[in-house]
Amino acid sequence: MTFTLAACAEMLFLELPLVQRIEAIHERGFQVEIWDWTAKDLAELRKTGAAFSSMTGYVSGNLTDGAEELLRTAELSIHAAQQLQCPRLNLHGTGLDARGLPVVPVHHVTGEMWLKATKTLERIAVLGERYGVTFCLENLNAEVDHPGVPFGKAADTLALVEAIGSPHLKLMLDIYHAQIGEGNLIALIEKAFPFIGEVQVADVPGRCEPGTGEINYPAIAAKLKELGYDGTIGLEAFASSNSELALTRFRDAFDVG
Repeated sequence: MTFTLAACAEMLFLELPLVQRIEAIHERGFQVEIWDWTAKDLAELRKTGAAFSSMTGYVSGNLTDGAEELLRTAELSIHAAQQLQCPRLNLHGTGLDARGLPVVPVHHVTGEMWLKATKTLERIAVLGERYGVTFCLENLNAEVDHPGVPFGKAADTLALVEAIGSPHLKLMLDIYHAQIGEGNLIALIEKAFPFIGEVQVADVPGRCEPGTGEINYPAIAAKLKELGYDGTIGLEAFASSNSELALTRFRDAFDVG
């Protein structure tokens, strides 16, 4: 089995302008992940010839009190994704600022918020079905990178995705965030497997490429192979020394034959 591998242009080859980062990743045989599309020249990105695996699927709003804004900007994001033929659009529990911090921090999620989030995601799934794209709800850690983010744990995102039960709303299972927030990664992958839209990876601590920290990525790769995962694995990580080496280590970690 060969996984489809992608790499995040927002975190690698940082010495280069964005378009050149995308070209560098594409030339090395990887698909490309990007974040906020609003500050990018989509026509220039198309010219690179790269295959785009995922991108941020909203501009503002959130799952609870900002649902209408989330849905409005999700539809705008779909139109942007169509220009890049990008099949997956990423969502978070709430809007994040440029530092990755919640625009409106939430430290206690109420039952009412769960109900509102579920209703919003039902509408998101309908939107995805209408346009033939898949929204992916990503788990985030509150301990290190995103304090105050609601619905951040993998258990939360999985519960929401499972409740909707739509092929147009999946889980963006981020192994880095899950290790910090919950651990028990193999069991998590087994439980989440039917709902995974994409897997993202980085090592802990440091958020660099696999092999630089404590996560047993050969075991992760073996489990995904055993389960029959045939989707995309995205490197959303900084390079520990240089981006070329980071991509090589990433490829080697998921070379399961």
